[in-house]
Amino acid sequence: MARVANRQTITKLATKNKVWYVAFYIRLSREDKRGKDESESITNQRLILTDFLEQQDDGDEYIFVGEYVDDGVSGTTDEERENFQRLLSDIQKGKVNCVIVKNLARSFRNNGDQSYYLGDWFPRNDVRFISLYQQPVDTYKDPQNAQNIAVPVQGVLNEEHARGTSESIRKTFDKKREKGLHIGSFAAYGYMKDPEDKNALIIDEEAAENVKSIFAWFLEGMSKNAIVRKLNNSGVLCPAAYKKSKGMKYQNPNATDSNPLWAAISITGILKNRIYVGDMVQGRYRIKSYKIHVQETVPEDEWFIVENTHEPIISREDFTKVQELMKKDTRTAPQQKGLYLFSGFLRCADCGKAMTRSKVKGNVYYYCRTYKDQSKTACTKHTIRHNHLEQGVLYAIRQQVYVAVAFSEIVSRINTAPLQKSQSIRLNELIAAKEKELSKITRYQQSIYQDWKDGEISHKQYRHMKEDYERQIEAINEVIGNLHEEKAELENGIDTENPFLATFRKYENIDKLTRDILIELVECIKVYDNGNISVSLKFANEYRRVAEYIEVNTHQNAV
Repeated sequence: MARVANRQTITKLATKNKVWYVAFYIRLSREDKRGKDESESITNQRLILTDFLEQQDDGDEYIFVGEYVDDGVSGTTDEERENFQRLLSDIQKGKVNCVIVKNLARSFRNNGDQSYYLGDWFPRNDVRFISLYQQPVDTYKDPQNAQNIAVPVQGVLNEEHARGTSESIRKTFDKKREKGLHIGSFAAYGYMKDPEDKNALIIDEEAAENVKSIFAWFLEGMSKNAIVRKLNNSGVLCPAAYKKSKGMKYQNPNATDSNPLWAAISITGILKNRIYVGDMVQGRYRIKSYKIHVQETVPEDEWFIVENTHEPIISREDFTKVQELMKKDTRTAPQQKGLYLFSGFLRCADCGKAMTRSKVKGNVYYYCRTYKDQSKTACTKHTIRHNHLEQGVLYAIRQQVYVAVAFSEIVSRINTAPLQKSQSIRLNELIAAKEKELSKITRYQQSIYQDWKDGEISHKQYRHMKEDYERQIEAINEVIGNLHEEKAELENGIDTENPFLATFRKYENIDKLTRDILIELVECIKVYDNGNISVSLKFANEYRRVAEYIEVNTHQNAV
């Protein structure tokens, strides 16, 4: 009976034939952990392998080198298995020439890898490989058995098991994502997992205050880099360092510094994350496959988004403002912490490029960037002085505010009038015309079937005509549906808290422009060559809706 110990020689009665430097390879997969399967536990695997080694009495000398354990790691890829890689390295260094595993699935769940190591890598490195169960293998004592058809079949079965398990887990996680349950290992910065419900989030007050500050500073005009400097200079821990300070075993996969600091990419991630308005956003990344453990980005239309699943840190209004601001060119000048008033809003009316800012003898001017920086033949100056620009934009906003106040009063009178709200004659006529057109097309569609049966047209012609009529019918039905929706909106009335009316009314006494006002009210400002400007304001569609509602309900022909 052999005795096993670290670097202890197993004494044999027979003549020594070979010396085996033995390594145990033990792996516990993620699914084994989740299932708490004791038969696959590390302890159980170790006992089985030790018992097998102690029973060896074949005249060879067995020296136990050690065990190589990968705990909670998939077997479908060898790159992520740290101790499997260490085992391969020790084999190449001559420290190990015999590997023992409980079964093939402990070493491989990828049939391609199994074929490669058993048929190529281990033989090329003079390694004896022993698998004890399911499909027993001993490449030294029974090399022919290692080539038996049952071995690759077992590899295929193991791989199929891994694929099925992976697919089952993915479906389970997707179901949880659809319900808005949090399934990540860590909560987003500003939140923590609810101690009473691991799939729910609650606010982490300390981190949440920093999130609020980041949004507030950005809306005030601070650049991302300025926010980074402010946080780092104040000694505020970045998300990765903060999680570690709370005792979490968190490792940022993109981090390269042992002492991480805030960076612009972190600020961008926070400012774009809908989780801060109370929406659960998951599934933004995924592993390519159960074989290829490489993370890839998922298109936004495939994300799992469930609204109002937890308490918000940021209001939806402020979040929307931030998203609009981030779409603009908001670079700061050197040494500037904040953004200029019109940064990101100005465009040349002719070439469409951004305007550039210059200071001349104490006065600030804006020029077309194409003209100033690229070619004076490609565009013209389009110059405008800052104070003239500011006055013009302020005037445009005041005019729209005046319209919003006036519209609100008219809408209020219409909604409280004792007369029944009138319908739009124009909409009724359009609906009637479209329904008449639909009826005609439907008759045509019905008649071509009989034409085909009577032999007047071929089947190919019938099919093409039928498809064409179906497209026309679908398009007309969509138009009719839209007209009915518009009619219903007009009949049901416009609320005085309509976004256009309510937003512009807030600035009834406006006397100065700020970036916050521009972000909320202005889409874009175009500067023309003669110094004129056009201001594109937000809520244009809502403005048209309100104007049409007023026109319909005050028209002399309305009924």
